[in-house]
Amino acid sequence: MGKMKKFIAVHHNPGIDCKKVHANWRRLAQVESAQWVRTYFDEKGGWRFCYWLAPDSAELKKIFDQMDVSYEQIVEVEETVPDMWGERWESHLKADATASNLGD
Repeated sequence: MGKMKKFIAVHHNPGIDCKKVHANWRRLAQVESAQWVRTYFDEKGGWRFCYWLAPDSAELKKIFDQMDVSYEQIVEVEETVPDMWGERWESHLKADATASNLGD
């Protein structure tokens, strides 16, 4: 793979079965032309926000179309730098570690 850019793919499928989402994750994790990193999933609302590394958005569109995975939007993003938070960064990490929506 060449130089990769960061993308968030937004999917909205209200009522989608969680088993179907997990099956798609297993399939998408096998993709070689891009790298799926992680997904944030709002099961109640049917929203998924998937973090990908890919050469461009066209490659992600091609992958999703081939696998019949619908998407609302694909956005190229940049990561923010935690140092910008200054002294609040430590309290942010503590709050994040105790969040009620942590995975099991």
